[in-house]
Amino acid sequence: MVEGALSKIAKQLVDRGVSELIVAGGETSGAVVKSIGINQLDIGNEIAPGVPWVSSPTAAGRISLALKSGNFGAPDFFVQAWDKL
Repeated sequence: MVEGALSKIAKQLVDRGVSELIVAGGETSGAVVKSIGINQLDIGNEIAPGVPWVSSPTAAGRISLALKSGNFGAPDFFVQAWDKL
């Protein structure tokens, strides 16, 4: 239920022009990618080992995403992600 709600929120944000998102959780990341309609990811700068920024074209324009599963990143991962974008 939570991943469904977050994926709908992410879709609405992207539709309103947000072009950068950090998404935590493996299932949530998958739901967000699916709701935005992403079928291709270009790998960008590494945030933490195993977690890069990725980008993709969407109907609303290009979007950058950090898709973090629970096992990756330090406690300050979210700050590191914005710093490396």
